[in-house]
Amino acid sequence: RMTINTSHRFYVQSTSKTSTEKHTQQRESNPTMKSAPLRFFAAVVACAQSSVAADDDQYITCGSAVKLTHVESGGKFVLTSDERQLQSGSGQQLVTAVSNDRSPKGLWQVREGHDAKFCETATPVKCGQVIRLMHLETGSNLHTHGIRSPLSNQHEVTGFGQAGEGDAGDDWEVVCEGAGYFSGSKKFWMKDTPIQFKSTGTKRYLGASSTVKFTEQNCGRGCPILNQLEVFGRKQIDSYTQWKVENGILLSR
Repeated sequence: RMTINTSHRFYVQSTSKTSTEKHTQQRESNPTMKSAPLRFFAAVVACAQSSVAADDDQYITCGSAVKLTHVESGGKFVLTSDERQLQSGSGQQLVTAVSNDRSPKGLWQVREGHDAKFCETATPVKCGQVIRLMHLETGSNLHTHGIRSPLSNQHEVTGFGQAGEGDAGDDWEVVCEGAGYFSGSKKFWMKDTPIQFKSTGTKRYLGASSTVKFTEQNCGRGCPILNQLEVFGRKQIDSYTQWKVENGILLSR
């Protein structure tokens, strides 16, 4: 069981008037910015020959929009984000795991790694491949760095960048070996199969825990992320770092 930092109270805000003022003003002056990632994805789907992979070979492919379910929490929480910012640590966009989220806020587009060769739409993602996960609702990339997470004192995981443009802190390696199914025959990221994501920069694994969640005690009364799980970068592979795709729009040729 993980321990929770109780030395200070955690806060979130809808918009910041300091570090994120420029970003907010850009969105206000250009109302198409927010919808650009969603419109881009719609164009990708339209260009693909099929929007759903075959039942017998459900590969996760480049360009697909997926919902990542956290395994340790019983498959009840999915990775999500929105425009709220952390009011501690980096102050970047909040990323959490939410119970039974049916909204588009849980959709992440699979893209090639930062400065990597373009990954052609509908190409199956290989085990060991470096990818980015772009949040479709906001256009920010799933990101991590060495700043401590507010509850468990591991590494912070945030949303970073605009319209999919960020930096190398957005790169994640798809790790199949430590998820309990790799036998040499599995070479690709598959639907309904647990995997791990390893940050190429920090060497930490994307994780969450059903015991590390935001409450009134650590987030305050009226907390906007009440009962959501903290998402963090974890040092080792274990049950807390397993994720799988159960839902999404899987593009195929």
